[in-house]
Order: sequence, then C-alpha cells, then structure tokens
Amino acid sequence: MAITITMGIQKGGCGKSTTTGILAHLLNNDGYRVLAIDMDSQGNLTELLSGESSNEFIGKSVLEAMQQNNVKEFLYSVNENLDLLPANNFLATFARWIYTGKTYTGDMIPFSGSPTLILDNLLEQVREDYDFILIDTPPSLSEQTTNSLCASESVVVMYECSNWCYSAVPNFMDSVESAKEFGIRGTEVIGILRTMNDVRRSDAKAFNEIIAEDFPELVFQTVITRKAPVGRLSLYGFKENKELNKALELYIHFYKELIERVKNR
Repeated sequence: MAITITMGIQKGGCGKSTTTGILAHLLNNDGYRVLAIDMDSQGNLTELLSGESSNEFIGKSVLEAMQQNNVKEFLYSVNENLDLLPANNFLATFARWIYTGKTYTGDMIPFSGSPTLILDNLLEQVREDYDFILIDTPPSLSEQTTNSLCASESVVVMYECSNWCYSAVPNFMDSVESAKEFGIRGTEVIGILRTMNDVRRSDAKAFNEIIAEDFPELVFQTVITRKAPVGRLSLYGFKENKELNKALELYIHFYKELIERVKNR
C-alpha cells in the first residue's frame, strides 16, 4: 500500500513543485515505485517530470481522471517505476465542476459525494501499485489542496523563510487538522521544510530560527538554500543535466530525514 505525501502551503514561490519532483526522482532512483500527482493548474510539476508543455496534457490530465473516475487511463509514464498524473490550466475549473457539474468543455458530469474526498477515492484504484504517492499542491487553500490533504497520510509544510510565509503557516496547519477530521487517512504534518533560504539576508535567518522555536519537533534539520542549479532544473530537467548533483545536494539530506520519519510514523 502506497505511502501518500503532500507538499503544501498556501503561498507561491516556496519550492513545492521542485521539491515534489526531486523527491520523485530520488525515490525512483532508490528503486521505489512512485506516482507523482500535479494538483496545481500551473502544471509546473508536469513540465518538470515530463519535459513537455502542460498544454500537451489537455484532455489527458488529473482533472479528467477525477471527472471520469478512472485514474489508470490518464497516467503518464516517465519511466518504468515513475508515473505522473499531469495537470494544466483547466484544473482551475475543478471547483466549478464539483459544484455545478459543468466541465470546461461544456459537458455535464454531475458530481455527488464528498467534495474533499474525490482524489482520495480515485487513488483507491492504484494505491497497491506504488510504494509512494507524492502530491504537489497550488498556492491556495483551494479544493485541489483540501483533496490532496485528505488523500494523504503525511504532509510536508513548505516554509519559505519570510514573514508572509510565516503568517501562512497557522492557517495551513488548521487545514491539515480539518483533513484529519473529515478524511480517513489520519492526515498529519510529518515535517516543516525550510526552503528558498537566502543566506545573505538576516531576516531569512531570523525566520528560520523563529519557525524552529515554534515547531522544534517538526522542522527538518536540512535547510534548502537558493542555488542556481536548482532554479535551472525547470530548464534542464533530470536527464543529461550536468548540474544535477549540485542541484540535489541538499535535497538528498532532506530525503534521508523524510524517509526516516516515514518509517517511524
């Protein structure tokens, strides 16, 4: 049965897509069977893992998988042990479909049931096919985010070292608690990853320390600093990338911490 982990925070620019993609890559390299799910209409994870424009997946995305309740038909194979449920801009119509039954094509596919358990119910079709399911979320407390949380046992809070991200943490923690209450996965925060850290800025250092004081048992010891090779992953990807080892350097330490916590959960 797959271990399902969501990366999230309702703020942009915190490294959610990059972290999800790197974790999928590292798990895959260690021989795990992985499903990566893009629940962000920007489609950044989709483009990172597939190397294709998210527009190439119109009609072939996680949105259609949920609307048709058929996950296997919409899986994109990255390699033998890594699959992707892609996303594109039309995922932004997810909430409209839930509450009106109208799809972005104008078709009517009435929905009934819990609006927060759509993804969780869909994944029942494939949970036994994977060791890990990783979910990337949008920068909002939206239906995509609540579905992702309710489908997951564990949540990594993506914490960019800034005041606005610090302000976002309490509401996101409340959302995780709501997912635990209304879902069936016992959703819990498995850790807080301090990311996008600029070592030149004293305020970033201060917010690193503040979150560690607030949540000493949750913060990962690894702090992800801003590095050009990480930023260029979206350009070069994971294949034939001469900078890959430099890009993955800090994430490997985080990956080891995460696996240890997952084993001990």
